[in-house]
Amino acid sequence: MMNILIVDDHPSFRRGVKEILTEELNPVKIGEAGDAQEMLDLVHRKKWDLVVMDISMPGQTGPEALKAVKEACPSLPVLVLSMHPEDQYAIRMFKAGADGYLTKASAPSELVRAIKKVMAGGQYVSPTLGEKLAVTVKSGIEQAPHERLSDREYQVLCFIASGKTVSEIAEAVNLSVTTISTYRTRILEKMNMKNNSEITRYAMQEGLV
Repeated sequence: MMNILIVDDHPSFRRGVKEILTEELNPVKIGEAGDAQEMLDLVHRKKWDLVVMDISMPGQTGPEALKAVKEACPSLPVLVLSMHPEDQYAIRMFKAGADGYLTKASAPSELVRAIKKVMAGGQYVSPTLGEKLAVTVKSGIEQAPHERLSDREYQVLCFIASGKTVSEIAEAVNLSVTTISTYRTRILEKMNMKNNSEITRYAMQEGLV
């Protein structure tokens, strides 16, 4: 019997994924976690065949949480199932150790196909993402400005570009307003920008929002 851990801060979404996997992969035992810390606790306490995780959760950033999982269990396959488009986070998550990346808009059949491939030791990427990954590994390609940001800075950039205020971002990631303001300042400095409008314009041009 397979043991799969579903990690997402929305119980209704976890329930939907659980129903799909129970129907398509039976026999399977499903565990659930609502945030990064709960996921790490369960990874340490129990043996899992696969983790299916979201990126945006309370606590750590997606890449940070994924790195922690891989440090605890290097051979544990992790499939990222996120609301974020591939252009936003896929490459960062693969660099952090993901074995597959899928958007929540994907059909249930694609989710099952991705899980089977990852559990068989492969990596799952869409054709479009495969091309992007190929380009990023080519030598001599200049790094885009946003790729020089830390994982948390990049997360804040995407929130700013989507129109969220500092207070809304702080609440979403469970950090103080002061801390988010500090990240915003670092983003502006690293990217040589002056205000949120420039951040938003850049993110739209790069397809990050």
